[in-house]
Amino acid sequence: MAKLTDFKVLTFDVYGTLIDWETGVLAALAPSLPPNHTFTRQHLLTQYHHFEASQQRATPSLPYTSLLTTLHPSLLASLSLPAPTPAASAAFGASVGTWPAFPDTVSALRSLRNQGFKLVVLSNVDRASFSLTNSGPLEGVPFDLVLTAQDIGSYKPDARNFAYMLESVEREFGVGKEAVLQTAQSQFHDHLPAKRAGVRSAWIERPGAVMGNVKEGEEVVADWRFATLGEMAEAVEREGKGAGGA
Repeated sequence: MAKLTDFKVLTFDVYGTLIDWETGVLAALAPSLPPNHTFTRQHLLTQYHHFEASQQRATPSLPYTSLLTTLHPSLLASLSLPAPTPAASAAFGASVGTWPAFPDTVSALRSLRNQGFKLVVLSNVDRASFSLTNSGPLEGVPFDLVLTAQDIGSYKPDARNFAYMLESVEREFGVGKEAVLQTAQSQFHDHLPAKRAGVRSAWIERPGAVMGNVKEGEEVVADWRFATLGEMAEAVEREGKGAGGA
């Protein structure tokens, strides 16, 4: 069994793993909802995921901010709500950079970086949105390489995203897939396609997450499993001190 410290590069999903996208999406959607609505968190996020995935397949080269702006009217229509103004849809699309980080994220990233890992972003957003996230909620934590759907021209779980990542990592750092650990929350977007690409992965199984976690009867394909990124960073520290694996 490999150890976490055997890897050289950690490739991160951002929104869902480092950033609390569920809270961010619901906050951005709130101005378009009636004050006394009875929609559950599960229903709103399930509907959002449906339209997001559909739009990503239909327009794989559309920047994420524009993609959210585009799907916003359809999402509201599915909830039997009035059509939004163009300004309201644009505000929803522009909200990505304000979505909050999980409380453990920044300190865990700094710890992992200090322990010698190269930190790589592999995200389904555009560069401008990630830049806002990095300078805001992520407090300027430095990443060694940033790869977005805008750069690649497709969205995860497309196999192209993982092939592009592996080619980029080999070019930039001179390492192969055996040195790469995909670190993510979503089985659908990250762990399943990572496995198909021959990349090992660590599952950050965020407590209370509605989306991305394994449903009853589904297979967990990740090689490691942690509740938070902070737990993973602590496991790496223990390995470094010779106290055993995760």
